[in-house]
Amino acid sequence: GTHTMERHFQVTEETLRSVFDSLAEHRVVLEGILLKPNMVLSGKECPQQASVQEVAEATVRCLKRVVPAAVPGIVFLSGGQTDQQATEHLNAMNRVGDLPWQLSFSYGRALQAPVLKAWKGDTANVSAAQTAFHHRAWCNSKARFGKYTEEMETAKAA
Repeated sequence: GTHTMERHFQVTEETLRSVFDSLAEHRVVLEGILLKPNMVLSGKECPQQASVQEVAEATVRCLKRVVPAAVPGIVFLSGGQTDQQATEHLNAMNRVGDLPWQLSFSYGRALQAPVLKAWKGDTANVSAAQTAFHHRAWCNSKARFGKYTEEMETAKAA
């Protein structure tokens, strides 16, 4: 869409408030859940794209306004981001510090896209696809602790 990051922030905050109101109404034990939200981003067609740091700061600020500290973890969906963008954003959020929850990933497309690109539907490419998956998962595992670097994109996964 063409929405700004500010608009996405507002909608995300409203949605999360509604989610936690419903969870409270149903007496859900927050210590037993994981939240799987979006990150706060500019729309793909928005002329003003947010930087990695802006996305991280806006997402964390939005979550801190709404998500109780009793929630043990937040696992993000990639929501149309490229595989590398999703990794960079998660990494930057984990570097913000002073977070009451663990931040991790539950990506679909951002893990699968490089695998499908390597595989190309050809069984001869299975090994390359497995390598691509391992590499992307490795990068995200580093980002989960704020230890990802762009140089890892060309490095072999450990």
